[in-house]
Amino acid sequence: MSGAKNPLPQEPADSLAAVVALRRLADQLEDAAVEQAMRAGWSWPQVSEALGVTRQAVHKKHAKRLIAAGVKLRRRGDERV
Repeated sequence: MSGAKNPLPQEPADSLAAVVALRRLADQLEDAAVEQAMRAGWSWPQVSEALGVTRQAVHKKHAKRLIAAGVKLRRRGDERV
């Protein structure tokens, strides 16, 4: 970061705590965005492509939570008109 002010707190513990907080926030944002996409009729491949991960990874991470939330998930071959 030549010429830029260092954005890190003085204490390493504070810097690491900020990383943890940002990861939690990113996870919450991902959960909400995936749920929004699935409620809008997106497929697992569409969501995975948008996130830059495999379909299997996004399904494994989100399917149980979405089912528990009452989201109707598309199955392979389902067509939305």
